[in-house]
Amino acid sequence: MLDGLDPEQRAAAAAPRGPVCVLAGAGTGKTRTITHRIAHLVRSGHVAPGQVLAVTFTTRAAGEMRTRLRGLGVEAAQALTFHAAARRQLRYFWPRVVGDRPWDLVDNKFRLVSQAAQRVRLSSEPEVVRDLASEIEWSKASLVSPDEYAAVAARTQRETPAPAAQVAEAYRLYEELKTSAQVLDFDDLLLHTTAVLEKHDAVAAEFRDRYRCFVVDEYQDVTPLQQRLLDAWLGGRDDLTVVGDANQTIYSFGGASPRSLLEFTRRFPEATVVRLERDYRSTPQVVSLANQVIGAARGRPAGSRLKLVGQRPEGPDPRFAEYEDEAAEAAAVARRVHELLDGGVAASEVAVLFRVNAQSEAYEQALTEAGIPYLIRGGERFFQRAEVRQAMSALRVSSAEPAGPDLVTAVRSVLARVGLTEQPPAGGAAKERWDALLALVELAEELAAAVDDADLPRFVAELEQRAAAQHPPTVEGVTLASLHAAKGLEWDAVFLVGLSEGTMPILHAEGDDAAIEEERRLFYVGVTRAREHLSLSWSLSRGAGSRRNRRRSRFLYGLLPEDHPAARIARSQQTAKSAAKVNRCRLCGGPLVQTMEVKLGRCARCPSTVDEGLLEKLKEWRGERSRELKVPAFVVFTDATLMAIAEQRPTDDGALVTISGIGATKMARFGAEVLEVVRASMRS
Repeated sequence: MLDGLDPEQRAAAAAPRGPVCVLAGAGTGKTRTITHRIAHLVRSGHVAPGQVLAVTFTTRAAGEMRTRLRGLGVEAAQALTFHAAARRQLRYFWPRVVGDRPWDLVDNKFRLVSQAAQRVRLSSEPEVVRDLASEIEWSKASLVSPDEYAAVAARTQRETPAPAAQVAEAYRLYEELKTSAQVLDFDDLLLHTTAVLEKHDAVAAEFRDRYRCFVVDEYQDVTPLQQRLLDAWLGGRDDLTVVGDANQTIYSFGGASPRSLLEFTRRFPEATVVRLERDYRSTPQVVSLANQVIGAARGRPAGSRLKLVGQRPEGPDPRFAEYEDEAAEAAAVARRVHELLDGGVAASEVAVLFRVNAQSEAYEQALTEAGIPYLIRGGERFFQRAEVRQAMSALRVSSAEPAGPDLVTAVRSVLARVGLTEQPPAGGAAKERWDALLALVELAEELAAAVDDADLPRFVAELEQRAAAQHPPTVEGVTLASLHAAKGLEWDAVFLVGLSEGTMPILHAEGDDAAIEEERRLFYVGVTRAREHLSLSWSLSRGAGSRRNRRRSRFLYGLLPEDHPAARIARSQQTAKSAAKVNRCRLCGGPLVQTMEVKLGRCARCPSTVDEGLLEKLKEWRGERSRELKVPAFVVFTDATLMAIAEQRPTDDGALVTISGIGATKMARFGAEVLEVVRASMRS
């Protein structure tokens, strides 16, 4: 069972029953390790397969875990997302604790949030409702009730999509509307399941008798709500294995925190702790760059200081490139992709990753013009495609007939009736449909190789399980995805594009140290997706002929080779930055230490000199611009930045750019308008 594991993986898999913490760096084989641990515990007689509950954060990861456990002969163990596990439990216990029919689950809360927003006189525009829905999700994930919201927002200096009191009232009304309609949202699955286990002893006893061993993947991403549910599952027991990497914490905007991972040994002092640092995914060149990226992070806790050690043979050096505009960058990426495909790299092993989805369009156009097929991760789901639904229907019908030839031949025969030809069509939509059907054949080949005597009914069951878990097979085509959507995936060749200030790190992270560090971790996640070929690029302007007012991301400083054409500029900028003076209070001259002090340009002891009238005019201007740009107000400028402007009253570019939170991008975009608001206020 433990053959083929490296010493650290083996130590984790063979650790005795009880608390185990696996600190697993990117590409170090964490899924292999924890599935072997589950199988080892089962084979050793410590736990029955049906008493294991493994949870993770995506249906894809859960599906992969189930597939690997089946390959190890452990089919009865449960591997689910937090929400899927809670939904099953709530559905089972609902008649006993509530008594009436189970409430329906709301797939899209937009309508109810919109109603709540209108009742508190907030805009019902889609952008506003979406931001409000996200804030409600954060609140519930963080165990913050409507009554507590305003106080928590003030204490944590949280940027809210509307005045905190209005957000709190909309949140309260949303909960009332749900209750009145007798429906639940996804967060309610966790909340109500937790409440059932905490308040009903008989239910808790039955559950804890059913499940004895727990495994949590991606533990750095648990929210306070998920941790509370996990505690309710455990009920004071300690048969828990957690796996995570604090360097890959990229969902704090949704309430996720690595605190539970980093404090695991404080909670369980006797826990076995294993560090996985052997990277089997990437070449030493990619690993070295990844270590440089995360090594520059500030304030890294001890539990996050993993240093990857590449285990693969040497590969090509990462490429860096600067372009005049976005179109030129996209065209160059398409040319390089073509070279890789001609060199034997499969299209499904190439990915173009960007910070925001809006960047996708240029690459869709460039790949289309180059005749390169692509897939947009997060677009239409594989099992929802018409040809796939038709194929599954045909396979179900055939599975009820007497067994025929071997599985792969049987699948090909069925799919031939719905459009699978021996040779692929020339291209276009017909080729996409053919590729989807061929992916089903390849899935049948995988099952036949993994399971002896696999037949058509077994294959249909596998497809239905994958469809429920949103775990599609691989389809040929270059992947276009955001960095967040790329988490947990890997490719032979990765292009990280649009690496300019204001995009990476994102504009609204400016001035917030914690937000900047999360952006760095997101960049790190992108780098570690590449197995062999890694390209990093940025452009100096948005479109041809536009002003060249962009600069490469700060995260690239120190990464460019010494002989790279852009290295001289990067070094000079870094030197200027390191030579900058210590920030000092503009009133008393004392050093500024806290982030908010730096933003305001004065220490907490000195009195505010804010011009209330100017502050009000700045907020009015910000509101107008945020509506025009269709972004939350804080994306334009945070409250703290507006406060600093209203205190310091800059009248020229030089004075304005010294205010924390106003970088080159925001200066170019909003500087002239802000100065005009200040000057107009001073004239009136």
